[in-house]
Order: sequence, then C-alpha cells, then structure tokens
Amino acid sequence: MTTSDLSQTRRWQVLALLGTAFFMTILDGTSLLAALPAIEGHLRLHGPAIQWTVTAYALAFSGLLLLCGRAADLLGRRRVFIAGMVLRVVASLACGLAPSIQALVAARAVQGVSAAIIAPAALSMVMNTFPEGIERNKALGIWGGLGGFGATAGLLLGGIITDIFGWQWVFWVNVPVGTLVLVLAPAVLRESRDRARSRSFDIPGALTIAPALVLLVYVITRVPTSGWANGQSIGLLAAVAVLVWMFILVEKRSVAPLVSFQSLRSRMLIGGNLLLLIAGMTVDGMLVTLTSFVQQVLGWPAAQFGLAAAMMTVTAAAGALLSQRIVPRFSLGRVAAAGTVLLGCGCLLLTRIPAGGPMSLLPAALFLFGAGMGAVTVCAQIAALTGVTEKDSGLAAGLADTFFAVGTAVGAAVCTSVAAARTSAIGGPTPLALTTGQHAAFGAAGVFAALALITALTLLSKRSGLSRSVSADASENVSTRAPSTSP
Repeated sequence: MTTSDLSQTRRWQVLALLGTAFFMTILDGTSLLAALPAIEGHLRLHGPAIQWTVTAYALAFSGLLLLCGRAADLLGRRRVFIAGMVLRVVASLACGLAPSIQALVAARAVQGVSAAIIAPAALSMVMNTFPEGIERNKALGIWGGLGGFGATAGLLLGGIITDIFGWQWVFWVNVPVGTLVLVLAPAVLRESRDRARSRSFDIPGALTIAPALVLLVYVITRVPTSGWANGQSIGLLAAVAVLVWMFILVEKRSVAPLVSFQSLRSRMLIGGNLLLLIAGMTVDGMLVTLTSFVQQVLGWPAAQFGLAAAMMTVTAAAGALLSQRIVPRFSLGRVAAAGTVLLGCGCLLLTRIPAGGPMSLLPAALFLFGAGMGAVTVCAQIAALTGVTEKDSGLAAGLADTFFAVGTAVGAAVCTSVAAARTSAIGGPTPLALTTGQHAAFGAAGVFAALALITALTLLSKRSGLSRSVSADASENVSTRAPSTSP
C-alpha cells in the first residue's frame, strides 16, 4: 500500500487517531506530577518512595524504545501499536486501583513498557503515511504541537482532575480514550512491516543496549540525591560503558543488527538526534526548575501554575506548526537555530524574576520558551527522520524517542543538582537561597540552549545538504506527489 492509495482525508484520520494516543501518553506523564502530593497523602507515604512512580515509568520507557521500534518493523506496526494500547489501558486501570505504593510502582512500570511500545510504532506509521516533504513536515508539526501541548497542559489538567475527581482519575482517564482508540484502530490503520526481512530479533544486541539505557537513566535520576562523584554512580556508569562497548561489538557481527551503523553515518540523522537530546535537556531542565520555583519560592498551587503555563502550551503548538511551514523557505538549520535562541531567551528572562517582586517577566519567558520548544523539537524530528526507509522507520522513531527521553532525564538531573548545590552554598532553604538556586538552574538550562544552537548551526547547516534535501523533497511532493510505502 502506498501513500497515493490513501486519500487525503484518510491520511489525516490516521494522524488524528495516532495523535490522540500520543497526546494521552504525554499528558499522563506531566499530569501525574500535579497528583503526587495527593497520592502521597492517600497512601500515607513519607520520604522518596513516591518518586519511584516517576522513576519506574522512565526506566521502562527509556530502556525499551529501541527494541520496541525494531519490533514494530518486524512484527507489524499496527499490530504492535494495538498491543501497546491494550497494555496501557490495563496498566492505567491498575494504577488507579493500586492499594499500595509497591502495586502503584509496578503498574507504572507496565505503563512505561506500554509507552515504549506505542511511541515508535505510532511515529513510524505517521512517517509512512505521509510522503517526505511538505506533507510529512506538516504532520510532524502537528505531532510536535501535540507533544508540547500535552506536556504543559498536563500541569493544568492534572491539578484540576485531582481536585475534582481524585488522583485515581489521572490514570483512569486513559481507559475510555484508549478503548476508543482500540475500537477505531483496525478500521483506520493499515498494517505494514518489513516483509523482506526474516522475523528474527537481535537478542544479543537487545540484551546489551536495553540494560545499558535502564542503568544510564537510573544513575541520572539518582544524581540529585547521591551526586555525580558517588562511588555507586561511578560504578554504574562504568557498567553502562561496558554494556555499550559490548553492544557495538555485537552489532558489528550481527547479520540483522538492532541498529545498523551504516545508517548512523548520516549527518542528518546524527544532527537531528543530537538536537533532540539537547532539546530534551533544555525543556525538562527548565520545566522541573520552574515547577520547583513556583511551588517553593512563589508558593503557587498546581492549578494556578497550570493556568500560567497555558501560554507556553499555546505558543509551543504555534511554534511547532509555524516551523514546519517555513522550513523549506529558510532552511532547517536556520529555523532550528531560531528556536534555540527563543529557548535561551526564555531561560534568561526566568533568571531575572525576583522571589517577591513583580511577575511581569514570567509571561514573556513562557511565551518565548514555548515557541522555541515547538520549533526545535519539530525541526529535530524532521532531521532525524528524513531519508529513513520504510523498513527502518520503527527503529528510527525509537532512536529519536530514546535520545529525547535520555535528554529529559539528564536535563532534570543536572538542573536539580545545580539548584540544590547553589542553594546549599549560600545558607540553605531560605527564600533568598532558594531563589538564587533556581536562577542558577535556569541558567544551566540556558547553557543547554546554547549547545543546541551550536548543534543546529553546525550539523543542520546548509552545507550539510539538509536544507537542499528538505526543500527538494517539498517541491517534489507539491509537483508530483511521488508515492512511498505506507501502513
């Protein structure tokens, strides 16, 4: 089945269905943050135990994205997507019914597995439904807008849902939406898989890279409390390095490798994924710091913060949609660079907000950061997925999701560590010390934005051929609508 066999209306129906599933996956992660205090009180928890509801999800999600992306290529993208949605509905129901923290953490880990199954399968089906060029860029712009909207809307909706219906409904809202997606999926989505390749997984590769990613994310999440120089952290990072080295050796000798190193020679793919990594560091570093700032320094409730973040939600969606439209005219590197500048300016403004002073800079900071976030993530995705063949689309989607997921973990850990260290250095948790610490963390996020700017200008620059490739694909799409394979 080719894209020419799918009507324009049918293609957008596919995007609407997959986008709904993606939006709920993103919304679930951020809305939980607003519900954590209520969960902690209901389960009578004290100390860091509640944090494992976030960590368990992150470990399962990050560790399995590559394997699940390849599974979608080999077993069928619609089949894998549906399996992931079934698992998500069951896990979400179990989360709300959990009688203890142990049961909740286990159910959250299963939710993470379901997200790792759904994300690359859904994104690869979007890639193969829309031909490379203007149409795919538009689809990715909407996809990025949904991601930005879901990430920030969850901060508002999580508080509202928790206050009105109870924390269980932060999870249970996935049940009716997921069921609707499952009912419509067989009729809307077409099956596709790599039929030319035997149904064999690179088990040795999976057994080395999955534990490496899980350990890496685990170490990163522990950094704010244990520190970077802790003996256990150093030992675990050494284990990660050994596992990655073993993975490289395995992949070089594998007949059907999990990751083809030939595909990694593409400057476009490297630049896109590296930009996703740094963008994840910037976005989550800033969001985690901002959440702490408004709670610890400003004393805002979750609902008030969610309303303030609504501006960032809108501008993130607008930035994503606008960026995909202007890429063919101004080049991918320039649009991505402009987005990173907006991210940096937003972080800079946040460092100037005083603890007890006027909040006039906050709306401007959120406006700029949201627009930059939408633009950068969409440009990075376009770069990471341009030129990818249909048979490797699941793997490419899993790789992009992995880089962004690892980046969010790194950014949150670094900014949290910077804030804690700076606060401690000037006398502990006083209002002045907390403000100074949060400002330092916003500055760290700004440094990440500067690294993203360098990446965009070097790896996604015009001389890399990326801009010409994107523009040429766009022009070809307008004039000939050359078909490509589709689910």
